[in-house]
Amino acid sequence: MPTVILTGPPVPGSPLEDELRSLGFDVRPATGPEDTAAALAAVPAQERVAVVDSAFVGHPHALRLALTDPRFDACAVTGAFAVQAGARAALDKAAGLAPAGTGPYADRLAATVEAAGTAVQRPELGSLVAAVPDGEAERAQALAAVAAVDDEAVRLRTAVKSRDGFFTTFFISPYSRYIARWCARRGLTPNQVTTASLITALIAAGCAATGERWGYVTAGVLLLVSFVLDCTDGQLARYSLQYSTMGAWLDATFDRAKEYSFYAGLALGAARNGDDVWALALGAMILMTCRHVVDFSFNEANHDATANTSPTAALSGRLDSVGWTVWVRRMIILPIGERWAMIAVLTAVTSPRVVFYALLIGCAFGALYTTAGRVLRSVTRKAKRTDRAAQALADLADSGILAWTGSPRPTKRPNRAAPWLALAGSVLMAGAAVTRDFGTPWLIAIAVAYVFLAGAAVSVPLKGPLDWLIPPFFRFAEYVTVLALAARADVPGALPAAFGLVAAVAYHHYDTVYRIRGGSGAPPHWLVRTTGGHEGRVLLTVVLAAVLARDAFPVALTAMAVFVALVVLVESIRFWVSSGAPAVHDEGEPA
Repeated sequence: MPTVILTGPPVPGSPLEDELRSLGFDVRPATGPEDTAAALAAVPAQERVAVVDSAFVGHPHALRLALTDPRFDACAVTGAFAVQAGARAALDKAAGLAPAGTGPYADRLAATVEAAGTAVQRPELGSLVAAVPDGEAERAQALAAVAAVDDEAVRLRTAVKSRDGFFTTFFISPYSRYIARWCARRGLTPNQVTTASLITALIAAGCAATGERWGYVTAGVLLLVSFVLDCTDGQLARYSLQYSTMGAWLDATFDRAKEYSFYAGLALGAARNGDDVWALALGAMILMTCRHVVDFSFNEANHDATANTSPTAALSGRLDSVGWTVWVRRMIILPIGERWAMIAVLTAVTSPRVVFYALLIGCAFGALYTTAGRVLRSVTRKAKRTDRAAQALADLADSGILAWTGSPRPTKRPNRAAPWLALAGSVLMAGAAVTRDFGTPWLIAIAVAYVFLAGAAVSVPLKGPLDWLIPPFFRFAEYVTVLALAARADVPGALPAAFGLVAAVAYHHYDTVYRIRGGSGAPPHWLVRTTGGHEGRVLLTVVLAAVLARDAFPVALTAMAVFVALVVLVESIRFWVSSGAPAVHDEGEPA
């Protein structure tokens, strides 16, 4: 059980002890620094412990932010300081020094811990109050300030993400936050809501697979319900500070599982009516996955880069001051809210083919818009990227060559030709798969050339201005090659099998992203070696197409999909269940 050590003489009539107990803390009094150090020694090192000034005046949610957020080893507001196991030794050392000075003892402890090199998170409180008043007059002012602000209203508002799409902001969040509060008061967890969202989406996919109009209408309604629950899980996490690494992973991977399962449901429903749209479904999945890889790669490349502001970034900043342009630019890239709303409405009133045409057109425009802007930003500023960024890009490349030989030698300099080598290899491979006849042996030679070009691209540290494009180029080459070969095989089951293979590989790539985001690094090299890396899978797929009969090709693709899915899922589940990565979740509004 977490413990709060309440320092200083008690304040008659203060509700502080009851508020701390309501947050789940065992409260222990301590009159001075010596008593505080002794009380700390009695608390097990693996438990969360906090030091709070007994004269603290503030909102319960201010205390909740400081004392219960699982994402940070150390967190503080005025008069309250809490640590988890990772910062416990620093707190014990600071308490042993009995820091002198003025101000609340909790603040002095936090300052000493921070000065010793431990990061201390200080949440933005906004209109919330957290103070240790000096004297009755200041205490009365602080109590009046607390009474003037509705703690629950602030808590509801901060449950909503500070940056979201137009549809989500104005059509979902105004009421989903209240669903989140309802869930919190009944003890539901964000992961349970995330799972409910997945189940709802899978039922929607099943309804779409019926191929009947009633099924399409029901599927559209259920998809919107699933999206409401998808928003609710994050709002519940922020409302109740129930962040977890597994929660972030489930939220991200389930989003893709829901959307791609719905694509499969639409394709199955269309097939019942004699319309084969599996190629369109796979194309939509490829486009979305490549677009997300662009987002991830660019963000990781610039995560800790130092650079001069580019003209493109400056223009974007100026446009942000014109309110309507912000919403237009968020809408035209078709984020998840707008995308799911479009899919739901079109599913209910049109056909699967129309849904996929709209998806491909809208998402292609959004991908071109965002990628072009990022390319302009990259070439118009001189960014200095770190070793961490270069390693993240190498991990996102999912290169079997790197898995066998290790990372690029750090003594090598970045090579501006690296992204062009990756582009040349990707265009060569994908273009040949699209234009050449199925089973032609020449594709094997082209796949071997792709392996060499891909290896050359990642043989140096990826610190160039456009090196973040290398992982998306590799995703494009692999996915489009699978799609083209399956389409050219022109046999029943080839495209559905290709859909399954790309889905399994895409899961592996999303899993890699969220391991990196969680601070745990990429999957182990043995996993990349076992699954072949992107170039190994491309070469194997091409060889299978050349040596197998057309009718056997779907079976081979299915076997590859099952193998990749089993290896990746088992390792992924093992990792996330036992993960020591820090809790991660999107932020809400500042309090």
